[in-house]
Amino acid sequence: MVDKQAMREEAERLMREAMERKGIAVKQGDTRIVTKCGKCGAENKVKAPKGATRVKFTCKECNHAQVTL
Repeated sequence: MVDKQAMREEAERLMREAMERKGIAVKQGDTRIVTKCGKCGAENKVKAPKGATRVKFTCKECNHAQVTL
């Protein structure tokens, strides 16, 4: 069984090799947050830009406007 540290090191090594070859562009994208509505309890998938911790969204079930935690 491979521990988390070994998996992390392997992923970093592969990323470095890919960047050295310049064949693959590695970039960070938006984060997807799965959150529950505070009013009806429905799950919502919200996209958050890189670096944002709180994102405004409207529930897809009850249209309640709120902010993620």
